[in-house]
Order: sequence, then C-alpha cells, then structure tokens
Amino acid sequence: MLVRIGLAFREAFVMSIKKIISLFLLLLGFVELRAQVDAQFSQYWALPNYYNAGAVGQDGKLNIRAGSRQQWVGMPGAPKTFLVSAEMPFRLFKQNHGVGLAMTNETLGLYSNMTIALQYAYKVRLWQGQLSLGLQLGLLDQRFDGTEVSIPESDYHNSSDDGIPQSELQGMAFDMGFGVFYSHKYFYAGLSSTHLTEPVITFDEKYETYTGRSYYFIAGGNIPFKNALYELQPSLLLKTTFQITQVELTARLRYNKFLWGGLSYRWKDALVIMIGADYKNFMLGYSYDYPVSAIVKATSGSHEVFLGYSLKIDFSNKNKNKHKSIRIL
Repeated sequence: MLVRIGLAFREAFVMSIKKIISLFLLLLGFVELRAQVDAQFSQYWALPNYYNAGAVGQDGKLNIRAGSRQQWVGMPGAPKTFLVSAEMPFRLFKQNHGVGLAMTNETLGLYSNMTIALQYAYKVRLWQGQLSLGLQLGLLDQRFDGTEVSIPESDYHNSSDDGIPQSELQGMAFDMGFGVFYSHKYFYAGLSSTHLTEPVITFDEKYETYTGRSYYFIAGGNIPFKNALYELQPSLLLKTTFQITQVELTARLRYNKFLWGGLSYRWKDALVIMIGADYKNFMLGYSYDYPVSAIVKATSGSHEVFLGYSLKIDFSNKNKNKHKSIRIL
C-alpha cells in the first residue's frame, strides 16, 4: 500500500514539475520576446533615427533605408529582422524640423514583433551645431504561433494544458519614445528611450507580455587625415534596460567618399566585419558577426545587408523665381 502511495505521489510530483517547467519555458519565451522587441543591427550608425527620434532630418537629406538581418545562422528559430525607414527635414514658420517613419518586422521562434512608428524632431541651433528634441509615436504588434507548439505524448504530459497556448495569438499596444540628439560638423551624440509607455499586450485574455523601457546612447564622429582621400569614422552604441547592458564600438575607414570598411566589437557578444560603398545618392553595406560567446558552438554567425538612398533637400531661396531669358533659349 505504501509503495502504491509512493508511486502515485512520485507520478503526481513528476507531472507537476513537467507543468511547471512547461509554464516556465513559456514565460521564458515571453521574457525573450521582451528583450528582442528592439532589433539588433550591427550597422547602427547608418540609421540613428531607429534608436533616437531626435535624429530625423539631421543631415538635410531625404534618407531612405532598407535592411535585412539573419542572426545566428544555423540555429533553429533564430531572429530574422527586416527594417524600412524614411526621414527628412522640413521648414515651418522659419524653424527647422524633422519627420520620419520607421517599420520593423522580426520573427524569432514562434514569436513575431512588428513596430510602426512616426517620428518628429524640433531643432534649434546651438554651439555651431544643431540640437534636436524628438518624439516617437507608434504601435507594437506581437504574435505567437501556438499551432507549432509540440507537446510530447506520454503519461507525464497534458496535451491540453492551459499554460501552453496552441493557437495563433495576436495583440497590439500603443508605444512611445523620446530622444535628444546633437550634431556638429565633426561629431554627433544622442540620448534616448524607447517604450516609455511600457506597453502590456494581452493574448486571448489569458496571457500577456510586458515590454520595459530601453535606454540608448549613440555617438560618432568624422576624423579627416592629412590625405584628404581618407576619413576615420568611429562610433559607439550603448543600450541598457538597467538589467542588461550592451556596448558596441565601431571604427570605419572611408576612402574617397566611396569605399569603406570597418570593425566593430560588441562586448562579450561578437566581432563584426563590415564593408560597403557610397555611389552618388546610393549606399550599400554588408556586415558579418562572428560570435565570441558560447553561442558560437551553435551558429556560424550573423549576416546583415543595408541599402540606402539619399537626396539633398535645399531650403534656400537662392533659386526661387529664377528663370531663363527667352533671348538665350
């Protein structure tokens, strides 16, 4: 009798542990979802407005960027990210402003995140440079494909456990960010925060995810050599939630305003090699991340490609009302 009671207790205990582990893994997945809402980009210097709304309209050009990143190649369910952004300056009431639009879509495992954000920046001249205050308003859409959940068949698993969703779930929430950005002829720097509203998304009135605030510091510069054909362009990106902090240092060498190449080091994460070219109004960039952490045992690295188009916008009135004389037509 005691043996039967002992066996029954052990089976109940094992089943409870299984349920706890399953629920824990589910919650862990949601925690990872929170950490991955802001996508990783090695060529962060090419799109500062993704991290800081104050950077929109900063260089007097219409800038359009499209990028794709395949992270941790060879690892099942690894993040895949796609981004499109556009930003430009404009003048209103004799004042400089900037406006932008950014959209990202990322899939990782059974999760997917999509963000759409409108960005605005108010600009003032300061210390021979320009100070911008930026606001970002948008939507955060998250999905979970529970139809792909696989639960083993055994006496210790419950195929209809409420703790594990087995249907497609989707939720949406309002999101907001703010940034301060300063640019000068030779350098730029910015502080910003995303997810100020700390959006909570509820799935099917049973599950929910929470997205905490993230904080960013981005900076970079342009150092000319005596040989005017070369420029050194260092940059830095620091991001933190005050629980997890990551620092990335980059140095790019640009030749004749055409070809460039560089190296980045993401602290305790990856060594990055990047190359690219700027031709007329177009830019192309590629980067490869080689992991320096234990994850190198499961992946060959990460690949990232960026395409861009830029068009100079002239707000001066120098050519306003200018026309050719009919005598020389």
